[in-house]
Amino acid sequence: MTKSLKEVKANLDYLKKLFIMPDSPDKFIEFGHELLEMIHGFFQEKGGIHSSITLLELSKIFDQIAIPHSPQLIKDVLSEIKTNIIGHSVKVGSPYYIGHMTSAVPYFMILIEMIIAALNQNQVKIETAKASSFVERELVAWLHALIFNKRELFYKKNIQNHRVCLGNVTSDGTLANMTALLVAREKAFPPDKDDFPGLRIAGIDQALRYYGYSRGVILVSSRGHYSIKKSANVLGIGEENVLSISVDNNNKIDLKKLKRRIKRLQDKTGHKRTKIIAIVGIAGTTETGNVDNLVALGDISKEAGTFFHVDACWGGSALLVDEYRSLFTGIEKADSVTIDAHKLLYCPMTMGLVLFRNEKDLNYIRHSSNYVIRRNSVDTGRFTIEGSRPFACLKPWASLKIIGREGYRLLFKEANQSTNYFKKILDNCGNFETLNKPELFILIYRFLPYVVKKQIRTWKQELSLAQNDHQKKEFLHKLKKLNHLVNSLNIKLHKALRRDDSSFVSRTLLESTSYRPQKVIVLRAVLINPLTDKSILNEIMMTQNRIGMKIWQSFEPAYLRILKELT
Repeated sequence: MTKSLKEVKANLDYLKKLFIMPDSPDKFIEFGHELLEMIHGFFQEKGGIHSSITLLELSKIFDQIAIPHSPQLIKDVLSEIKTNIIGHSVKVGSPYYIGHMTSAVPYFMILIEMIIAALNQNQVKIETAKASSFVERELVAWLHALIFNKRELFYKKNIQNHRVCLGNVTSDGTLANMTALLVAREKAFPPDKDDFPGLRIAGIDQALRYYGYSRGVILVSSRGHYSIKKSANVLGIGEENVLSISVDNNNKIDLKKLKRRIKRLQDKTGHKRTKIIAIVGIAGTTETGNVDNLVALGDISKEAGTFFHVDACWGGSALLVDEYRSLFTGIEKADSVTIDAHKLLYCPMTMGLVLFRNEKDLNYIRHSSNYVIRRNSVDTGRFTIEGSRPFACLKPWASLKIIGREGYRLLFKEANQSTNYFKKILDNCGNFETLNKPELFILIYRFLPYVVKKQIRTWKQELSLAQNDHQKKEFLHKLKKLNHLVNSLNIKLHKALRRDDSSFVSRTLLESTSYRPQKVIVLRAVLINPLTDKSILNEIMMTQNRIGMKIWQSFEPAYLRILKELT
């Protein structure tokens, strides 16, 4: 039960003190020390990934309808935060939390966040972001050079050139992707002298009519992030016009199917003509961490005469390390690339970036206002979808200095070793099946008791030796039946792991495994936390095996019935 908090009599003198430094540095340090102790206590607390409180119980803590009337003491509110919020937050920094791309962050990031809050710069306007505007341009230039690698003279000319914009800092990857696709949309239906003012002014209906198209589409693989569809929705393109191209067994876009789809789209004439607004490549798929063939996609996009965007929100930061650059060969062909700082740059949530090969592309969405971001100003807000933005770029800017490329090389080396080691122990256990070839620290696998694995292996071998379509269908039916049971087993295991709460992995549904076209439930481990060592990975594997085998006991009768039915 929450204790009653002491109220303070509201008066202007008291309120003024809240907006300046406390009366003495000691008071400020006292609150800062208390805050840091609270955070440290959260990290040191023993127990599971989640608190034991139920969601229903949590909802009852935060069910006060009325806004607080009178002021409360800072220390009392901090105490409430400690008990009710910090105490029930998810320990995403735990080395046992390997289920999502949200991971541990360096401790200095807490200090950087304090600086950002204290300075309270607004990046939209130089009048509210003096030095920070130049920091942002410098960071954007660093990453632009990392991707597009233009001549030094280009960056010397443009790094602080307010007339152009190499890219934007955004709130997250979704807005970064949306910015890229907004530019792609504008370039697909540009102004035409005095006859057509451009899509941004005339709207998409008039743009389609003027250029003689019935619709505009975006092509992306079936591993594409859901932000692509969200962007199509907001941009008026329509979610159904995001055309999904299937992937191969390595979760990379199927180039042959992409080419066939483009040919069908461009062969249509008359009222059914389709404009390909953009082709999207993925450099680090969210579910599996794989990278599309960017060289081929760049060539295909050029041949199709369309905008080429690369969503590298997950993997793009790996370009910092020479050992991973070969994975991204061809990324320099992209018209735009997005990266998330809160992923492999190990920054706190959230910050995205979008970079454009052509420094003039953001002029397609350039805008101005009489009271802010005036036409000839140096304000970065002239080129952004967002208006007010925080000084978030300080986080990756500082991190790249404090950790450096060599530091990131060591972090990625550790992540790669963890990924390979986890795959090795799962394969050696006998009761798991790994289902992808990891490229960027994500492992996909499922719990598969050895007896079932052995039976599946036998049926797969017989399928490969099948003499006719009838026999092939028979073995495919058998595999489908068995995989349906294994899917249910892994769903139940994942729920049991959530209840156990000693570790965390995520779960998804994939059609791109060796069992295609059947979709299989898989567990997903993201192995980027440098504090996750071999002993912890062994614990996680043994816990999953122990709980999985216990659950299997209730599934075994159904398995035996299926065998009897099918053999």
